[in-house]
Amino acid sequence: MRPIPLFGVRTMKLFQKLLLAPAALGLMAPVAASAADLNVAGVRQYTTSEEQVTSITQFSDVKPTDWAYQALSNLIERYGCVAGYPNGTYKGGQAMTRYEAAALLNACLDRVTEVTDEVKRLVKEFEKELAVLKGRVDSMEAKVGELEATQFSTTTKLKGIATFVLGANNFFGSSGLVTTNKASYGATTFNYDVRLNFDTSFTGKDLLRTTLRGGNFLGTNGSAYGNGLSSLEAAFEQPAGENIIGVNRLFYNFPFGSELSFAAGPLVRVDDAGMLGMWPSLYPADTVLDFFTYAGSPGAYNLTALGGGAGVVYSPKGIKGLTISQNYVSANGQAFGSTVGAQTGNAGSGDPSNGGMFTSGSGSAAVTQVAYAGDKAPLIGGSYGLAFAYTYSQNLSLPTGTPSAITISESGTDTYSSANNLGLSGYWKPEKANLIPSISWGLGVGSYNLNLTTPSPTKGTVLSTWYTGLQWDDAFIKGNALGMGVGQAPYIAKNGQPGGGTPNDSNYMWEWWYKFQVTDNISITPAIYYISNYDGANGVGTAAKTTDNLFGGLLKTTFKF
Repeated sequence: MRPIPLFGVRTMKLFQKLLLAPAALGLMAPVAASAADLNVAGVRQYTTSEEQVTSITQFSDVKPTDWAYQALSNLIERYGCVAGYPNGTYKGGQAMTRYEAAALLNACLDRVTEVTDEVKRLVKEFEKELAVLKGRVDSMEAKVGELEATQFSTTTKLKGIATFVLGANNFFGSSGLVTTNKASYGATTFNYDVRLNFDTSFTGKDLLRTTLRGGNFLGTNGSAYGNGLSSLEAAFEQPAGENIIGVNRLFYNFPFGSELSFAAGPLVRVDDAGMLGMWPSLYPADTVLDFFTYAGSPGAYNLTALGGGAGVVYSPKGIKGLTISQNYVSANGQAFGSTVGAQTGNAGSGDPSNGGMFTSGSGSAAVTQVAYAGDKAPLIGGSYGLAFAYTYSQNLSLPTGTPSAITISESGTDTYSSANNLGLSGYWKPEKANLIPSISWGLGVGSYNLNLTTPSPTKGTVLSTWYTGLQWDDAFIKGNALGMGVGQAPYIAKNGQPGGGTPNDSNYMWEWWYKFQVTDNISITPAIYYISNYDGANGVGTAAKTTDNLFGGLLKTTFKF
């Protein structure tokens, strides 16, 4: 049915042009032309000639370079109302009399009338179908009008993520803490995490993000999924308690020119938009253990730094793929510890001993990152990225690590702690999904100091960490993904003060998962994982090989809307 309205539009345009033709042709005709000058027989021969042409190529004196070539071609091929002279010429440069113009116009109007009648017949034949289409269009216009009148916002989009986690842990080993852990974390649990992101843009290039979040992963008695090395990325609970929705993010990101991007807000994290030039990891497609979400260096990319802050990213035009970023975030470091859910910013506090911006009492982090991302890796092809990060923090606990490492990173109520963390991370992804997975890796090292009045083994203590993540896209079925991660969460690699003893704090972490993409908005991820020496040095005891280990599994369902 599409040609009908198009043909009608073209016909009307032609008819409008033809109505103007007598006046235009009258101006072009010689003033002295009259009935006496007209060869009536010649006009009759012109208008009734059997030499009616069907293609402009039949005129021997018309060339493609002529200014009216296209117009003449349209009249001939679409409407067939142009005839030539018996000798096969058109004589486009010859003046016309008004009688000749009238004859030509009459011939074209006859063709337009025929076309109009044909259109009328088609309209009548498809009258029912056209009525149905008109009804659908009217209904659609009404619905669009209703949506425009009742829409949430012309500038804001809502994106939600709801996560269900059903799982359990099993502790085993010879340490006395095995029994304790079973008693505290041995039950099968069913938890949730929900995030509502309100993304607002005023110019199409900026972003105002407001995130509401709630969950119940910790609860009154605690859960292994929200505490320690077995903590999940989805493990969240508001400081006020479980099943309470609160503001988790509030920041604004905007470009300045073509090379700079700024971000600032009273509740922003060091990895939010505009705070870092690049996140140097592709792993995982679906998060399981929280440790594997920090690009191998939870100290350098410390996501417990959530509060008031700002960041800038520089992307020079001359070196495509290079980014240099600097950010600063002030949070209440003393509120964190190993409690994942207690992520409350404290930059708004007026007490410099326990908050504020750029004070000794704020739990702050300043991250400097130099990163590069390329579309084609030398020799092997595929996309890749590499980033180096340096983070100076104070009074800010690590987001994950062994209990001893967490204790080292925490500050006491009357002490001031500082840390210098380095992270080197990267990734490589093949051009097409195949048997070769994408590879993400990272390592980190940090030096922690407690400014105590007496010597302490915790002063100048070194923490180390590393990881490697493999991910197969379109594994077995297009849209699904398979992954495996291995590494060591932050552990004490070196005691600070002489006489501190040799640390026995190492651990190993493994996870395996498969993500079923059930629909575009629903995915189901079964996963298993193993953690050796779950309690680190705290679980070793007097025997050198006494440890407590953990083997767990879960089924995670993610809804995106």
